[in-house]
Amino acid sequence: MSDPAKTRRHAERVRELVASLVREIKDPRLGMVTITDARITGDLREATVFYTVLGDPTEQAATKAALESAKGMLRSRVGHALGLRHSPSLAFSQDNVQDHAKEMEDLLAAARQRDQEVQRLAAGKQYAGDADPYKSDDEDDEDERVGAREDQG
Repeated sequence: MSDPAKTRRHAERVRELVASLVREIKDPRLGMVTITDARITGDLREATVFYTVLGDPTEQAATKAALESAKGMLRSRVGHALGLRHSPSLAFSQDNVQDHAKEMEDLLAAARQRDQEVQRLAAGKQYAGDADPYKSDDEDDEDERVGAREDQG
């Protein structure tokens, strides 16, 4: 087991290497791909590389196939560059950050719209009773009675 800082450094290095090596792949199926992250196990034997692809699901599937076919070349080049005893095996996983970001933006827009509707409905409205419904004149009378009892007793 290696130390976590070393593992993070190797994961970052794997991300950088794969990002630069993807440009060298001459596969026509490879689309507009961006390497977003890489994670490597503590024993430095397995690396998962996360990527995003611009395009429709057909282009995304073609890019996944192109990356899978280039996996051997990428693994050997990454292993040689890292200088480790064992080259880490590479697994590619599509990162759906863009889909999640769009979903969050849609939820925030809906929340803003509901907030504006509530503000519109509340504009010009007044409380049904007093501004402070819990304050009453009876409390002042009770305070005076309690103070009078303390003086007598």
